[in-house]
Amino acid sequence: MVRNPAHETWEVVISDKALSWAFCEEFTDPDEAILKAQQLSEELGCPVISPGAGSVLQVLAAAAGARAVVEIGTGAGVSALWLLRGMPADGVLTSIDVNVEHQQAARKLLTEEGITSGRVRMIGGNAINVLPRLADGAYDLIFLDADPLDYLEQFELSAQLLRPGGLMVINEALWHDRVADPARRDETTTAVREIGRVLRDDERFKSALLPVSGGLLIGVRA
Repeated sequence: MVRNPAHETWEVVISDKALSWAFCEEFTDPDEAILKAQQLSEELGCPVISPGAGSVLQVLAAAAGARAVVEIGTGAGVSALWLLRGMPADGVLTSIDVNVEHQQAARKLLTEEGITSGRVRMIGGNAINVLPRLADGAYDLIFLDADPLDYLEQFELSAQLLRPGGLMVINEALWHDRVADPARRDETTTAVREIGRVLRDDERFKSALLPVSGGLLIGVRA
C-alpha cells in the first residue's frame, strides 16, 4: 500500500507476497520441543499451529504480561508450548478440548518438557459449556483454535472473561485463503468471515487481522 499525495489517498499495490510470507513463516526456527509436539499432532490427527503463528502468540503473551490465559483447542500441545514461553513463570494456562485423549497426550508432552502441572489446567469438554464457569474479567489472553463453526458463540462467551487490555486471538481467520474471496460461501468460510466482521465492529475491542499462517484475528479489550 502506497500513499498518493496528489489525492491524499492510499492505493493498494498488488504484488506476489508468497515469497515474503514463506520467509516470515521460516523466520522463527521451531526447537526440538515444538518439533516433537508437531510430530505428535500429526500422529494424533490434530490441526497444528505453524511456527509463524506460534511465535506471534508467544510475543503477544509476553507483551501482555499474560499470567492467566485460556486456549480453546488443546490439540497435542503445540500452541500451549508457544503461549507458556511468552507467559511469566507464575502464569497459568487453562486449556479446553473435547478430546480427552489429545489432552492426555499433550499433558505427557508438557511434563516431559519440564512444565509442571500447576502451570497448566486442562479441562475436558465443550468450550461452550466450560466458558460460563470461568471468572469474568480474570484473563489476560484468550486463544480460539477449535471448530470455526463455534467461533461466534465462543467469542461471545469469552469476551466477558477478558480484563481491560486483554487480548482475544482467533486462529485460521483467513481459512485457507477463502475468506477474502466473496465467491466462497460455504458454511465454514462464511462463519469465519462473520467472526471477523463481528470482532471488527464490536465497540469493546480494537482489532487487527494479521496474514500470518492461516490468519490471526486479534482484538484488544477496552
